[in-house]
Amino acid sequence: MQQLIALDPNNWEFYSALGDANLNLGQYDQAVSSYQKGIGAAESNTTVDPKNPGNDPASKKAGEAKMITNQGNAYLKMRKTDQAIAAYTRAANMDPNPATAFFNLCATQYNTGNTDGALAACNKAIALDPTKADAYFIKGSILVAGSTTEKNGTVVAPPGTVEALKKYLELAPNGGHVDDVKQMLEFIGSKI
Repeated sequence: MQQLIALDPNNWEFYSALGDANLNLGQYDQAVSSYQKGIGAAESNTTVDPKNPGNDPASKKAGEAKMITNQGNAYLKMRKTDQAIAAYTRAANMDPNPATAFFNLCATQYNTGNTDGALAACNKAIALDPTKADAYFIKGSILVAGSTTEKNGTVVAPPGTVEALKKYLELAPNGGHVDDVKQMLEFIGSKI
């Protein structure tokens, strides 16, 4: 990839591929740098070449969003949560298919304790891609945490809790969170 970049330093796709390789090899600083150079190349190249579909404005925009999302993934691996959240937010606001960016934002904010931000991002991810099972799991987990207990010991979950948890089970009947979801449903007194 470095040789290709040397031959064509304005090709954002080469930087994107190099960033992907860096990310997969655990070279997170280099991945962030490669993606940043790719984003810069995509933004500065206004030439539309019918022979190169990567120069199509829609392709470039989708490519930029992917690079920004992957930058967020690299930041997350480096435990730079604030930068990851900023990258996911930026990607979600520009990606023609932002469901993944919103889900990444949902999961990252949940893991950092920002439940309001996580819930909003989960709801956006679900609205954009209703098949994202893990978004329902995180949403259900947040809602279960907001449950209250009445004087008689009955647990009252916020509206939408049971639906989110059951939707996870429907979408991922063998998913990694099935046991957790069943325990949450039992805790709030819902039948599985």
